[in-house]
Amino acid sequence: MTNANGAVDRGKPGNRWVDRLEGALFGNRPLVLIAFALVSLGLALSATRLEIDAGFEKHLPSTHPFMQVFTEHQAEFGGANRLLVAVRARSGDIYTASFLETLRDVTDAVFFLPGVNKASVRSLFTPNVRFTEVVRGGFSGGNVVPPDYQGTDQDVRQVRTHVFKAGIVGRLVANDHSAAIVTAELVETDPRTGERLDYIETARLLETELRARYSSPEVDIHIIGFAKMVGEVAEHAGNALMFFAIAFALSLVPVYFFTRSAWYTGLLMLCSTVAVVWTLGFLSLFGFGIDPMSILVPFLVLAIGISHGVQVTGAAGTAVRSGAGSTGAARVAFRRLAIPGAVALASDCAGFLTMQIIDVQIIRDLATTMSIGVAAILFTNLMLLPVLMSYARHDDGYGRRLQAAIQASAPVCGRLSRLAAWPASAIMLLLALAAFGIGIQGAQNYAVGDVHEGVPELRSDSRYNRDSAAITRLFAVGVDVLTVIVETRPDACVDFTVLDRIDDFAARMAQVHGVQSTLSLPAVARKINAGFNEGHPKWHTLPRTTASLVQSTGPVETGSGLLNADCSVMPVLIFTTDHRAETIDRIVAAVTAYAKTHDSDTLSFRLATGNLGVMAATNDLVRDSELEMLIWIYAAVIALCLLAFRSIRATLCVVLPLALVSTLAFALMTLLEIGLKVSTLPVAALGVGIGVDYGIYIFSDMKRRLDGGAELVVAFRETLAVTGTAVLVTGMTLALGVITWIFSALKFQADMGLLLAFMFLANMAGAVLLAPALAWLFYTVPAHMGARLSKRP
Repeated sequence: MTNANGAVDRGKPGNRWVDRLEGALFGNRPLVLIAFALVSLGLALSATRLEIDAGFEKHLPSTHPFMQVFTEHQAEFGGANRLLVAVRARSGDIYTASFLETLRDVTDAVFFLPGVNKASVRSLFTPNVRFTEVVRGGFSGGNVVPPDYQGTDQDVRQVRTHVFKAGIVGRLVANDHSAAIVTAELVETDPRTGERLDYIETARLLETELRARYSSPEVDIHIIGFAKMVGEVAEHAGNALMFFAIAFALSLVPVYFFTRSAWYTGLLMLCSTVAVVWTLGFLSLFGFGIDPMSILVPFLVLAIGISHGVQVTGAAGTAVRSGAGSTGAARVAFRRLAIPGAVALASDCAGFLTMQIIDVQIIRDLATTMSIGVAAILFTNLMLLPVLMSYARHDDGYGRRLQAAIQASAPVCGRLSRLAAWPASAIMLLLALAAFGIGIQGAQNYAVGDVHEGVPELRSDSRYNRDSAAITRLFAVGVDVLTVIVETRPDACVDFTVLDRIDDFAARMAQVHGVQSTLSLPAVARKINAGFNEGHPKWHTLPRTTASLVQSTGPVETGSGLLNADCSVMPVLIFTTDHRAETIDRIVAAVTAYAKTHDSDTLSFRLATGNLGVMAATNDLVRDSELEMLIWIYAAVIALCLLAFRSIRATLCVVLPLALVSTLAFALMTLLEIGLKVSTLPVAALGVGIGVDYGIYIFSDMKRRLDGGAELVVAFRETLAVTGTAVLVTGMTLALGVITWIFSALKFQADMGLLLAFMFLANMAGAVLLAPALAWLFYTVPAHMGARLSKRP
């Protein structure tokens, strides 16, 4: 550390390891630079091999009870990774030879897509889509589109008749008969190659082999599903790199304004960029990829790097202003910031590592990635940057320019320093309490999960969300389905009591707001029973005798997904209008309430499979883990601050502004209608991480001056001149960089831009405005009270 005169303190026990590290770095500068250059070159080469790693199973909360049901029945009833391709006639209906020919071609194209489970493909042209009817001689049935279909007028009329008999209107055929759907399920491992499915390539093929090839003035193609969504996000990821470059460029001006040195500005940005390269290089080296949903990671690493680098250049500038040379200034900066910088980065790392408690692979991968990035910053910005700065060359007027800048900011610093004294400090504390109350009120209503219809990662006018809206409008089913697994005894499909209970359950779920339709074995059995009785409406009911139930359920094949081989499991499919958090919560609550009152030893309703089952489990896990994660984050920050400051009062001055900003951030999410989910969760951890950086740097500098005998107001004014200015520059620089994201085609990137801009500015304000008021409360007030008590006789 340095004393009040700027000289280096030697021999203190807490500084011994800093002494040794300083000697190793600055005593062997050429070797250190060569070592960093070689490592950076190697990691840069490794980063070039980094691949996009999108996977559906990475989004599954594997230990959640819903996912245990999902895994248990996945082989029999498929998974949640569905693909829907709707072929729509721009005018008229589907019953033309040309339209049906296009539908057959699309079906074949889907069948041969990589990763498609061939047995799961369903279309008017697949043999698993059949009709059944009662004729004079008994039962008759067949494929909806006969195997000998030739496209003649008679064949087309026959298909139309079969569609009505098959009862697939609303499911495979649009309610107005203007479109038909081809559905399939994707698997993680491509059956043809045995390798992991490349979702980006699959999405590309969906565009080139389906939409581009078969769209025409007569036919439109709509495609939805996880693979298509990932592909559209990845398509816009290139724009995210453009925004990264814009943020980098915008950072140069305020950083140069602060450092007044092209050397320091260039070296700071270089080291922050090297940290990003190291992060990507280590990811590739350790066998990780980068998910399209994690495209913000490079900027977050750059942001944290700039935040710490500005402090290093500011400390060096102070030493230069006092007459030190480049090498001496660099050594002073290293010694002054080694401990607070390491503590701040350790707090950042702890914050991200706590996300590991959420058992979703994509979140754990993100936590690992950010932790690697923070560790890289420890080397690049706290070690490499000071060594490089020791080679910087400044003209004779550099120190005078810095001194002039300090003098120019003196009036502002003087006014702000009043926050460390009565009455400004008391007013600030009251305002903080009011803000905390507002934040608590607003944060009570934030949602866990999606808040809007469509995919929240994309704009509402994106092609994917327009396709999703079209399919939802045309069909009674969509990609959003919650499947409730009904388990009972074998051969229960001929037990009226069991089927009647399942039928009652499906009917009740169909009345829940947000449910578009339901599909179950009893519903199909009722239609078949009516068919056996000349289609008379009064026979559209479940027969009560075993023989009649055998007759009504026998034609239903296991491939329908409505029963298994021994009829001990009969799923109920609940199709919804959207996948908003409130819709999912409402339906899950209804299913849970029904199961609670109707489950028995021979019948149980188990949640859940389908893509909404995955979303419900993920939302549930995030909701349950969120508080625990925040507790661990703050516990780690408190422990590290106590270790660094050896003071409960100093720790409170750093942590309390963080708590205020975190609360306000959740309130802002409610206001902006941003749900807490996989893509937004890192912002909560980042907010604490960046905030604690600001607080630790400011309070470590201020405490050093207090320990040197300065009064609180004087200590804070002197801290503001350098460290506080660095925090202000960092906050505004980073906010300026991310606010440009509101123009991104990716909705979640725009949302993150607003949230991050708020986090950067609010944490900056908390460290500069609230921390001194808290210091007054915890330091000055007790001292005055103690002085008054000591004067009493």
